[in-house]
Order: sequence, then structure tokens, then C-alpha cells
Amino acid sequence: MEALYVGVDVSKDRLDVHVRPSGTAFAVARDGEGLEALIARLRELSVALIAVEATGGFETVVVAGLGGAGLPVVVVNPAQVRSYARAVGARAKTDPVDAAVIARFAEATKPEVRPLPDEETLRLGDLVARRRQIIAMIVAEKQREKRATRKMQRSIARLLKALEKELSEIDRDIDDAVRGSPAWREKEDLLASVPGVGGVTARTLLAELPELGALTRREIASLAGLAPYARQSGQWKGKSFIAGGRAGVRCALYMAAVSAARCNTMLSAFYRRLLDAGKPKKLALIAVARKLLTILNAILRDKKPWQNA
Repeated sequence: MEALYVGVDVSKDRLDVHVRPSGTAFAVARDGEGLEALIARLRELSVALIAVEATGGFETVVVAGLGGAGLPVVVVNPAQVRSYARAVGARAKTDPVDAAVIARFAEATKPEVRPLPDEETLRLGDLVARRRQIIAMIVAEKQREKRATRKMQRSIARLLKALEKELSEIDRDIDDAVRGSPAWREKEDLLASVPGVGGVTARTLLAELPELGALTRREIASLAGLAPYARQSGQWKGKSFIAGGRAGVRCALYMAAVSAARCNTMLSAFYRRLLDAGKPKKLALIAVARKLLTILNAILRDKKPWQNA
């Protein structure tokens, strides 16, 4: 049978579905009954891949349901899908059209299907993301405090106190989640054995990069957005740059690299060599972050703690 590629556009109330290359299109409600009907219909087909566009969290239940039913599902990046749509001249934008574009994108690019995070990992990811949001609010309020009147400063102080209390509770919830799981506790201890990697970085990686330890160094660097992209045409050669990937993971690794460049003997020497070679500080820190990620990937793969050479 011909392999089929399915695109699913997720909105608040419904799922628009397009099947390629047959061109079959239909829609179901985004509820329990609609999802069951979609699963039953797709199980009857020879589906090679189901692509669901990330839509602000609306796709989570859909992806979990399809993955739980044993169907090959992958979440695709909306920016990549829109770039593909422009490339093929699909300028119209409606839910059915979007589903067709997603299906074409899946058929053309064949993104790799990876195991979906389990419920505990998703819950930890939500906690880590919420922690990041609270910190961003605290930073924003402290910036406002510098320019505020005396009366507004009192208001900001009250809000900061509430945010810091909430941050403490979130940290406690994250700690309970990680330390309550033997597998996570072991992984956290392995990651934190590397000088420069603290609890926040370790838990961010556990929550947002569950593939760590299961992929090659190039694959894991690409997922984190730390793989350099070459820019070359003919005899012209531009500077390589990093892009894409998981922003939260990349940010956590960059901050860990700043710390490791000071307190990790091996990575500090690596950082100094780059600076002595004339590399800009930011570029050198990104290289340290990429090397640190490679080390962490090997540590989880081999289940052996850090050993300074």
C-alpha cells in the first residue's frame, strides 16, 4: 500500500486533517469523541507519518492521544511550515489549507519520529517553564522599580514578595518531582557532577531535553540549537551561526557555560584557548556550551559521573 502522510491543523474547537497523496480531507471536534474518531480512521490507513503543528499547547492532548494509540506522530515547528508554504506558493491561510500544507511538509521533509515525553516529564516541563516565567516577571518588576515613584515602589515591592514566594513553591515542587523519582534522581546527580552544572540546569535538561543520552553529539546539539550552520557559496564563506532548537535548553546551557568557564578546569582551559585564538567572548561561550552538552550527553549515555582529566 502507498505510504500516507497526514497533516493535522489544531484549533481551539476542532482538528482539520489532510491526507497525502490521496487528498482526503476532513475535520473532527477537538474533544474526546473527535480524537477517538480520528484515531479509528487513521488506524485503517497505511500511515507513514502524522504531523501536528505546535499551537500554543492545544496540540498536547492530540499528540498524546495519537502517540498513545501507537500512531507515528511528530510535532512540527510552525515557522518551518510557514516557510515551506511560502516556498511552494501556498499563500492562502485557512485551517483546511494549513492542514494540507502540513501534510505536504511532512511528505517532503519526513521529520524523524521520536518517543513522546511521558506524563511525569510533561509535568516537570510545565513546572520548569513556569519557573522561567516567574523569573522573567521578577526581572521585569525590578527594572520598573528603578524608575518608579515612591508609591509605585511599594506596589512593586508587594508584587516582588508574592513572586518570590511563588518561586520558592515552584522550586519545592520541582525538587519533590525530581527527588521522588529514582531514575530522575540518578540522572540529576550524574549531570550535576560536572562542575558548572547546577540543579536548575540539570532539571531543565531533564524536563526539556529528555533525548539527552540517547542521541549522537551532533543530533543533541541540533535539538538544543547549538549546532553551527555553515554559510558558504562558491569562494565566499560567511560566519557560521546557531539558530532554532529549544530556547529554554539553550539558555540554561549558556548560563552553565558561563559558570563552567570559571570553575571547570577542562572547560576553562578550552575557553581560554579560544580567546587566545582571537575568538569573541560570546562565540567562545557558545562553543563551551556545545562542548558541555556533548559531555553531558556522554555522561547520561554511559551512566558514569564526571571525571576531570
